[in-house]
Amino acid sequence: MFLGTHYPRLDDKGRLTLPAKFRDALAGGLMVTKGQDHCLYVFPRAEFEQMARKVADAPFTNEAVRAYQRYLFAGTDEQRPDGQGRVSIAPELRRYAGLTKECVVIGAINRLEIWDAQAWQTYLDEHEDSYATAREEVLPGVF
Repeated sequence: MFLGTHYPRLDDKGRLTLPAKFRDALAGGLMVTKGQDHCLYVFPRAEFEQMARKVADAPFTNEAVRAYQRYLFAGTDEQRPDGQGRVSIAPELRRYAGLTKECVVIGAINRLEIWDAQAWQTYLDEHEDSYATAREEVLPGVF
């Protein structure tokens, strides 16, 4: 389970050091892909394969499904962390997420999300009130 907030820096070669506590879970390989809200999702390979099967099983006769499949799969990069826990973030993925030197990696249960630090702060500022007032409609049976 991926939890917490971490503040790694993107180096001059476009590499990001993954938080040490997540490295064992990602040592077998990971998939970096474009996420919603202009962040990047990082899935362990097995988790991505499960999700990919579900997406691939959607009816490709639906235009929205085809567009989503194309965007997701074309924008995915397979990586294996090096000995120091670094992964290379492809230029197109860095552009999509607006990544600069200062990044934020957050745990989101089954995946990590990589955000530009300023974009993450803006997201938090814009969504803090809605989180604080979440009701039954958002989380049925939890409250």
